[in-house]
Amino acid sequence: MTRSRPVIAVVYDKGAVAAGDIAVGLSDLADIVFVVEPTEHVDRLRGVLDTLGAVLPLTGDRGADAAALRARAPSALVTFSEPMLRTAARLAADVGLPFHDVGTARLLTDKARQRRRLREAEVDEVRSHPLHSPGDWPAAVAAVGLPAIVKPVRGEGSRDTYAVHDAARAPDLLAELFTAVRTSADEGAPFVAEELLPGRAGLPSGDYVSVESLCRPDGVTHLALTGKFPLVRPFREPGQYWPAQVSDAERGEILDLTTRALTALGVRTGLTHTEIKLTPAGPRIIEVNGRVGGHINELARRACGVDLVRLAGLQALGEPIEARELRPAGVHFQHHGLAPVTPCRLVAVHGRREVRRLEGISGYRLFARPGDQLPGGVMTHEMDILWGACDDHDAMTAVIAKALATLSYEFEDADGIREVPAALLLA
Repeated sequence: MTRSRPVIAVVYDKGAVAAGDIAVGLSDLADIVFVVEPTEHVDRLRGVLDTLGAVLPLTGDRGADAAALRARAPSALVTFSEPMLRTAARLAADVGLPFHDVGTARLLTDKARQRRRLREAEVDEVRSHPLHSPGDWPAAVAAVGLPAIVKPVRGEGSRDTYAVHDAARAPDLLAELFTAVRTSADEGAPFVAEELLPGRAGLPSGDYVSVESLCRPDGVTHLALTGKFPLVRPFREPGQYWPAQVSDAERGEILDLTTRALTALGVRTGLTHTEIKLTPAGPRIIEVNGRVGGHINELARRACGVDLVRLAGLQALGEPIEARELRPAGVHFQHHGLAPVTPCRLVAVHGRREVRRLEGISGYRLFARPGDQLPGGVMTHEMDILWGACDDHDAMTAVIAKALATLSYEFEDADGIREVPAALLLA
C-alpha cells in the first residue's frame, strides 16, 4: 500500500518569505495547502498560489474554517506572515496541531503586552505605556520620559513609528495617528509609547542586531546573529549581513537575553526573529517576532546552504532535525534602496546593469517597477535588493559604497522629476 504524502497547511499572506520560496522549501516534504484570508496581496497572488498548491480561503466562521481545514487532514501548520500569526495559532488550536499557543501568539503580536510580560519576568526593563487615545499621552510621558518612541501595538516594517523629542509635538502626532485607526475593546490599545533606547557610539555599523532562533520544547537553538546597517530616518531598515560585528562577550549577552525573552513569552516551537538594541548599558530588547525575519531565508540559503523554510517544515512535521549555528564563510549582505517618505512615482532606475558587474555583487532585483506609485510615509518600503559576498566587513563596506555610487533613481512628484543618487536615500 502506497503511503500518501503528508499535508502542510501554510497560513499565508504577505510576509517574510515569498510564496515561491515557501514552495521551494516545502514541496519535497509534503503537499501544500495555502490557508488564506481575502486580502489585497492574496487576491493579487491567487493565480500563483493555485500553481504552487491547494488554496483554502477562510470565511471568518471559526467552526466552519476549522472543519474545512480538518477535512484537508494536515499533518503540520506553519506561517511566515506576521499579520497571520494569531490566525495560525487559532487554527492550530482548533485542529490540534503544534504551533504557538493562542496566548503566546498574542504576546508576540502585541508590543504593549510583550513589554509588560518581559518586565514581569525581569528579562528587560524598557519603559512603556499603552495609548488607548491621545488623552493617554500625559500619563505615557510621565511613565516613559523623553525622548520616546510611539508605534503601533501591532505592525511591522516601522509602520507609523515616530520618535518624540518634544512633548509639544505629541498631541498633533497622536491626533493624526488615531484618526487613521479603528479601535475595539477586545483589541486593546492601538499604540504604545516606549523609552527611546540610545545606540552605543563607535559601532562599526548599525546599533542593533537580530537573533534568528529555532525554538523547540526542549530548548532554543540560536541559528545566527544578524548585523544591521544604520537605520534610515526615522526607523527604516536598509539591510543586513552575516555575521554581525560584535565581540564574543557581547554575543553571549545578546544570546542569553534572547533565550530569556523567548522563555518568558512561552515560545516553544518554530522560527523566531528577535531584534536587539546595542546600548551603552548593554543589549536591550526592541521586539520579539514569532516568525522568520524578512529576507533571512535568502541569506541563509546563499550564505550557508540552509533553507529555513524547509527547517520549519521538518520541525512542524515532527521529523528529526539537526539544528546548529550557521557559520558562513566570509561576509554575506543584502542592501535595499528605500522609497522616499513623500509620495511620488518611480520613473526610472539607472545603473542596474553596471551594478551587477561589480566585484562582490552577486545580484540585483527590483521590487518596485518604473511607473509604480510609491506611497510615502515612514514605513520601510523596499524598492529593490542588492546582494553579495566579500572576504570581510571592510570589503563589504567598500563594495556597497561602489554600488550606491552606481545606482540612482528618478522620482516624479508635484514639483516635477528629480534624479536622486542611491547614497542620498540613506541620509
